[in-house]
Amino acid sequence: WGSQSSKVHIHHSTWLHFPGHNLRWILTFILLFVLVCEIAEGIVSDGVSESRHLHLYMPAGMAFLAAITSVVYYHNIETSNFPKLLIALLFYWTLAFITKTIKFVKFCDNGVGFSQLRFCLTGLLVVLYGMLLAVEMNVIRVRRYVFFKTPKEVKPPEDLQDLGVRFLQPFVNLLSKGTYWWMNTFIKTAHKKPIDLKTIGKLPIAMRALTNYILLNEAFEAQKNKRSSSPQGSRSIWRALCCAFGRPLLLSSTFRILADLLGFAGPLCISGIVHNVGKGNNTIRPQTKILGVFFISSQEFLSNAYVLAVLLFFALLLQRTFLQASYYVAIETGINLRGAI
Repeated sequence: WGSQSSKVHIHHSTWLHFPGHNLRWILTFILLFVLVCEIAEGIVSDGVSESRHLHLYMPAGMAFLAAITSVVYYHNIETSNFPKLLIALLFYWTLAFITKTIKFVKFCDNGVGFSQLRFCLTGLLVVLYGMLLAVEMNVIRVRRYVFFKTPKEVKPPEDLQDLGVRFLQPFVNLLSKGTYWWMNTFIKTAHKKPIDLKTIGKLPIAMRALTNYILLNEAFEAQKNKRSSSPQGSRSIWRALCCAFGRPLLLSSTFRILADLLGFAGPLCISGIVHNVGKGNNTIRPQTKILGVFFISSQEFLSNAYVLAVLLFFALLLQRTFLQASYYVAIETGINLRGAI
């Protein structure tokens, strides 16, 4: 219903992002990782108990599926530009935040503290659900699609209305940007036959030389107005370049730093795995038993070789993603900068 009522103005299967688009995807990725840790913590705790306790990991498993469903649901609503259907997510985040808060308060009442990993994970989930709820309420505030008399009308950009523009990287979701999924069309076409400029299509407006020239010229004129009494030279040009293209270069540097920091995770995880396997006894013996089940600490959780192996996989995956993102942003910014000059 939403797709049929709102895709009449554009020719591409995407749209402008809702407010907080990137933040929502980042929070969802973090939420999925924390839920995986909660599932693993429940399985490890259940393995050292005398009897089975499905409630230690089954709710976290259901929450993991719900988080995936929520982001798929959001993506389809966003590409349909039908924000009224987001009201379902508003109710879900509200209920999830309330129930996790109740669970966190119950832990506090029963003497569970920061020394237990489950307490820390529950606290993180409360914060994440609260932030996702805030993002959802911000969409309502900006788009005014519900609780307001006049909703905000959003027109599709010129790039999406032009069939000649096929470079849709600015308009795809964060996951597609990180995995370059949006390039599959070009890859399939190039696999079948050699591609030419007509197949590639026109550049989007933001990447055209004229657009970047105007951006650089405005920054240069601003530098001239600030220092009208001093002679102009290469220093003003460098300042103008930093002002016009400094943010994407800073973003590229940030991605590279994060990738280099994650490079330390590999040796640390491998060292922990070798150390734990070398001991010959990988069984956890937690000392804390509350509410009839064992509550393991972070140190006891990380003494499991299987947990370290999973963490190693996620760390390497995230490292390569940040590294490729750094290369992409730097190359794209360099092209825009040369075009402007």
